[in-house]
Amino acid sequence: MENKSGLFLTGPFRQLLTMDNLPLKGALPDESLEWIGDAGMVYQNGVILEVGNYKALQRKYDPGHLILQHMAEETVALPGFLDAHTHLIWAGSRANDYAHRLQGMSYTEIAKTGGGIMQTVLQTREASDLYLKDHLKQRLNRQLKNGVTTTEVKSGYALQTEGELRLLRIIAEVNKEHPSDLISTCLAAHVRPRDFDGSPADYLECLVRDLLPQVKRERLSSRVDIFVEEGAFNKTDAARYLKSARAMGFDLVVHGEQFSSGGVSLAIGLGAKSVDHLENIRPSTIKKLAGSSVVALVLPGASMGLGCGYAPARKLLDAGCSVAMASDWNPGSAPMGDLIVQTALLGTAEKLSMAEQLAGITFRAAAALSTPDRGVLRKGMVADFSLFPTGDFREILYHQGQLKPSSVWKDGVRVI
Repeated sequence: MENKSGLFLTGPFRQLLTMDNLPLKGALPDESLEWIGDAGMVYQNGVILEVGNYKALQRKYDPGHLILQHMAEETVALPGFLDAHTHLIWAGSRANDYAHRLQGMSYTEIAKTGGGIMQTVLQTREASDLYLKDHLKQRLNRQLKNGVTTTEVKSGYALQTEGELRLLRIIAEVNKEHPSDLISTCLAAHVRPRDFDGSPADYLECLVRDLLPQVKRERLSSRVDIFVEEGAFNKTDAARYLKSARAMGFDLVVHGEQFSSGGVSLAIGLGAKSVDHLENIRPSTIKKLAGSSVVALVLPGASMGLGCGYAPARKLLDAGCSVAMASDWNPGSAPMGDLIVQTALLGTAEKLSMAEQLAGITFRAAAALSTPDRGVLRKGMVADFSLFPTGDFREILYHQGQLKPSSVWKDGVRVI
């Protein structure tokens, strides 16, 4: 492992996009992007000390202490991407669900016939710790190759107290072993499991009584999520559950407005960090969301996987919302798992500027995850960045995700 305590200068980069000095909310023209030509970055102990002109930085710092990492090829440097909504720990496949959707079956119809989330739950319960751990690492390796250095990972495919704790413990173990940063979220309130003897409200009460206190004691997660939807949990039961979680000190996240309404108002009223999906958000609700501090986290991968319309990202931005994008990588509704491809295609469909797309997977995604130390390349931020083999940052989104990073750096260490 590279010694991070050294004083490093990496560059020169043809362009370095800082993503700095941009607002958290609202529309962003490309002209607002700040980039530095012939740039370099100085960092130590995984933290950026300075960005600027490469030659000027080389002159400024003592050459006797400076470790030069010279980039011979033409590159563009971007902050490491953040994927703020994934379900990366699971076993099995739902290719049968996908085939059924292609034949016209809906998400809820598939679930009623034995597919859907519960199929993955049964396969995940039966999988060994080693299987789950190895497959989580494999998916994270793919994330890194795509420039994603911070990944949110939800539990939610066990739906039993011990099973959910097992998933969260595996996430914690992998976070210690893998170069990526993992942000865990407890999504035990994914759906009521079919083998639970009681109502959805009864199931949520069990989670509050038996699961969440243990999650807190073991510090397995600081975030709680719930799926507010027909076939999952209604707004009344979800509000009671989230209030209990908030009283325990958890940050709140809501799956909302994917198929029906109710999740956004709940997220606003309880001060959630984000409300995720929003494919079916109403215009009047958009205005309310814009007036709040809740991040609108849109998931284009779910729209692609389900064959439905995208969340109205353009309208959300124009109304003044903070809009971030995430992959929703999961075995059922969003199996692709390529954040930059999904972001670029959403941008085409919704007419999003490149600035808006990049903001949505850097500092605005960081806001959704309460990780203010990343998503921007400036002094004091973590040295998470990717280098793309081009001299023009516009090429990255122009190629719609097919231009991959040539190298990726996490905490100042090259990991790809």
